[in-house]
Amino acid sequence: MTTEYVSPLVERFATKAMAEVWSAQRKFSTWRRCWIALAEAEQALGLDISDAQIREMRDHVDDIDFERARAYERETRHDVMAHIHAFGDVAPLAKPIIHLGATSCYVGDNTDLLLIRDALDLVLAKAVAVLGRLKAFALEYRELPTLGYTHFQPAQVVTVGKRACLWAQDLALDVENMERERERLRCRGVKGTTGTQASFMELFDGDAEKVARLDQLVAERLGFARSYGVTGQTYPRKVDTQVLATLAGLGESVHKWATDMRLLQNMKEIEEPFESTQVGSSAMAYKRNPMRCERACALARFIMVSPLHGAFTSATQWFERTLDDSAIRRLSLPEAFLAADGMLNLYLNVMENPKVYPKVIEKHLRAELPFMATENIIMAGVKRGGDRQELHEVIRTHSHAAAAQVKEHGLENDLLERLAGDPAIGMTRAEIEEVLDLREFVGRAPEQVVEFIESEVDPILARHAGGAQVSSDVRV
Repeated sequence: MTTEYVSPLVERFATKAMAEVWSAQRKFSTWRRCWIALAEAEQALGLDISDAQIREMRDHVDDIDFERARAYERETRHDVMAHIHAFGDVAPLAKPIIHLGATSCYVGDNTDLLLIRDALDLVLAKAVAVLGRLKAFALEYRELPTLGYTHFQPAQVVTVGKRACLWAQDLALDVENMERERERLRCRGVKGTTGTQASFMELFDGDAEKVARLDQLVAERLGFARSYGVTGQTYPRKVDTQVLATLAGLGESVHKWATDMRLLQNMKEIEEPFESTQVGSSAMAYKRNPMRCERACALARFIMVSPLHGAFTSATQWFERTLDDSAIRRLSLPEAFLAADGMLNLYLNVMENPKVYPKVIEKHLRAELPFMATENIIMAGVKRGGDRQELHEVIRTHSHAAAAQVKEHGLENDLLERLAGDPAIGMTRAEIEEVLDLREFVGRAPEQVVEFIESEVDPILARHAGGAQVSSDVRV
């Protein structure tokens, strides 16, 4: 336990894998890989760079002396220059050609894009894992009727599995957005100080074809199909906004699911996992708070505002660039991904073992079902020779009286007893119960679950089959 401030996103919420992506070690090792990619491409195109220099750089990708780099930065007030010197100290043969022709954004921006890509892969893998759990849950409960709500007021009957498909539909859209965003990513490439590649034209004696080829070779060595066609000093900052907007969309979906789960837990219909030694409240020993879903909502709200950071930064990049993007991007990009990772971790953890209470669900449904069944009872009465309008008025009168019993006196809904006792209805309680077969009220919900899973979810799961295994451990 450190006595210094540590971001809760690292200490409590995100996984080690995501924290490692945004670690200093990963960042500055990637800077060195970018310098190696540049040197290799320059050598391939004829610059005087030896195999020994490149080999020396490769031998020292990860052994970063952070204290020495900090000392250089205190002296130079420039982080890139500090790490050029630190790299040169351990690779003295290569020191003259490290960063040859490049500007600071060559390593900074290309590294950020590589880290964004790696972080998207982690978030995408976890979102797909959650989608797999939602599939299993929806199929298991595809036929279990439950009270549907509009305006948080009782509406028609749905099924527990059908409702889970609403959560899965949102998440499937997010997965598709993340897939598209990942495919759209390019590297900054080698563009020089203001994007004109003038320094590289100088290095290659005005050979424009070689400079264009250099840009492509570096992109390929960094694992991208291509670089952005034109840049200022930086890659287009709108890219950050688009990435953050994708994460924000994920936050919307998680917040909606977690809110539904919090409401369901209050209603005692579905609960998130609760360990045998878990404490719900320091004062109220009986409490079983939905702390995982509450935390997911909190992280989702944090993520949902993150595109504003990108939008304001992109909008204020005067001409070829200003440096006021630097400080905020050091916060907004890593923390949005860390929060998304922690948020999805909670989603996966809850959906791995949610507790469903069918008896409570049925009790709530039965309490409202008489009102919903009135149209069915009218139709049954008409088939027995009754007058539709007269039956409607009788049922309307009894419905209001039954509602008053529930709302004003806190009694049970006795509408069915009232109807069975009215000669105008002409049906016994047993005959009315036959009309209340729950299977007649869920429509095509069970079939919709299967169709949705097969058409929307399974193709996504198939695309990511054999992907990285993800952990759902919730540390606190």
